[in-house]
Amino acid sequence: MTVRWIVRTVSEVCVTVGTLIVLFVVYLLFWTGVRADSAMDGEIGRLQDQWSAGPVTAPAGRPTAPPTARPRPYDPGRSFAVMYIPRLGSDWAKPVLQGTGTDVLQRGLGHYDRTARLGETGNFAVAGHRRTYGDPFKDFPELRPGDAVVLTDGTTWFTYRIDNRPYTTLPDDIGVIDPVPQKSGYRGPGRYLTLTTCEPEWGHSHRLIAWAHLDSTQPVEQGRPSALPR
Repeated sequence: MTVRWIVRTVSEVCVTVGTLIVLFVVYLLFWTGVRADSAMDGEIGRLQDQWSAGPVTAPAGRPTAPPTARPRPYDPGRSFAVMYIPRLGSDWAKPVLQGTGTDVLQRGLGHYDRTARLGETGNFAVAGHRRTYGDPFKDFPELRPGDAVVLTDGTTWFTYRIDNRPYTTLPDDIGVIDPVPQKSGYRGPGRYLTLTTCEPEWGHSHRLIAWAHLDSTQPVEQGRPSALPR
């Protein structure tokens, strides 16, 4: 009787643990994706509403910044641009937010602090989840030299071109986001883009890196750049 009770108890525990594991996997695969997709759509919607409202003007009596003043830093945790990568899907579009904290990467891609602003000389470096929270960089290994990475801040389109197949390195290799990354092949200052994500697909022991250079810019008034699907 005692042996039978033990066997039944162990069986019930195994079933319970198995159910919890399945629920956890469903949460990782489905629910975090649903929440992240909704959050990213919300960020893009807010940006589009902001851009459609026109440029922000200073209150009456308060002078605007002189034209030569350096642009102020992006607001931490706030979205400021939208990224498009046609190689990853004709409808692939993700918001870019300032910072790379956990809460930021659950709502989109994150711009590394202390790296260049969008389109500026230096290295505009961005991180994104490979899996969970919308899987924004799930197909990162598919990137190839010549692929377009297009961003807009509401006033300008910035078209970058990938220069290398994804490069694998360790998480502590912070030199990949230097102004001129040593292993990128670039030999001097320029307007660069670095994309980073985790490797392997369901782990984080390594990082995948892709570097790109700014190929062209155009005002949004001229319509979508040719690199984007019509």
